[in-house]
Amino acid sequence: QVQLVESGGGLVQTGGSLRLSCAASGRTFGSYAMGWFRQTPGKEREFVAAITWSGRSTSYADSVKGRFAISRDNARNTVYLQMNNLKPEDTAVYFCAYHRLGLVLPNPNDFEYWGRGTQVTVSS
Repeated sequence: QVQLVESGGGLVQTGGSLRLSCAASGRTFGSYAMGWFRQTPGKEREFVAAITWSGRSTSYADSVKGRFAISRDNARNTVYLQMNNLKPEDTAVYFCAYHRLGLVLPNPNDFEYWGRGTQVTVSS
């Protein structure tokens, strides 16, 4: 089992920034990929960003490209999501996710473990 714990959410004004963190623990063996997703009430969870084990490959949803940046610190088993120029439509619960194979970017539908989420609210 893998445990994921997100932190860093909160309330911010439009145009502001937040940095989310996700610490992984448990059976995090080998080279794993990590991702961020978000969900608002009544909507499907949507992909935000992903990163390979090496950090050399990343992918982003079109809605966040140029504003969000995913990174990781493998020594700390932690992945980050730097969110800049936040908009009200970024308001959501943000979840981090784990995929055991991290040499290439996984299909967003294939992540295996999920955190409980952290709330991000952007006021207009």
